[in-house]
Amino acid sequence: MNQNDAIDLATLLCSRLCHDMLSPVGALSNGLELLASENDPEMRQRCFELLEQSAKISTDKLKFFRLAFGAAGGFGEMVEVAEPKALIEALVGDAKRITVNWALDEQKLPKPAVKVLLNFAQIGLDALVRGGTLDIGVEARDGAHEIVVRATGPKIGFDDTVGRALQGELSASDLTSRTAPAHMLSLLAEQAGGGLQYQLSDEALILGAVLPQPEGMIG
Repeated sequence: MNQNDAIDLATLLCSRLCHDMLSPVGALSNGLELLASENDPEMRQRCFELLEQSAKISTDKLKFFRLAFGAAGGFGEMVEVAEPKALIEALVGDAKRITVNWALDEQKLPKPAVKVLLNFAQIGLDALVRGGTLDIGVEARDGAHEIVVRATGPKIGFDDTVGRALQGELSASDLTSRTAPAHMLSLLAEQAGGGLQYQLSDEALILGAVLPQPEGMIG
């Protein structure tokens, strides 16, 4: 990836973050305006509850994107699995009508694997447009981390261009804010010497990744 492509990718990731943050931050602004003009005690209490909810959603999303897109310098090279698990569970709680099941055999993961795990979960959540189940598994095998996210529900909404981005089939000029995270994952997998794949049916979307463990971390 040349410098211009890297800048374009960073710009698109920022656009995706801003798009996802616009709704909860906008709700905060609207809530404050209502609170300033409302005198009824019951309605003011309701405004406070909405503000609290919007603030929580905003905080959850910022913490998620910090680790999913950013450098997350405070974590070191290895991240406790409890961190991404808590972030995903917070998003699932905000989304409603979605159940998450876990099968995590590792206590710590390298940052690239954590980014894949978080972004796979986000793609799976986006696909469950009418709710459903998100099954998430991570396992270390033969010197590599295997990550699988399976989204099942009554309706699966998945843009084929996201799948093409995961496969590294989109050029930098074809990327959008919607496909940029998937393209980032394809670059991470390529850099690690691993690979990504997905399977789509009417009932399920399955996302898989195999990422060789960095040298010196294979124990």
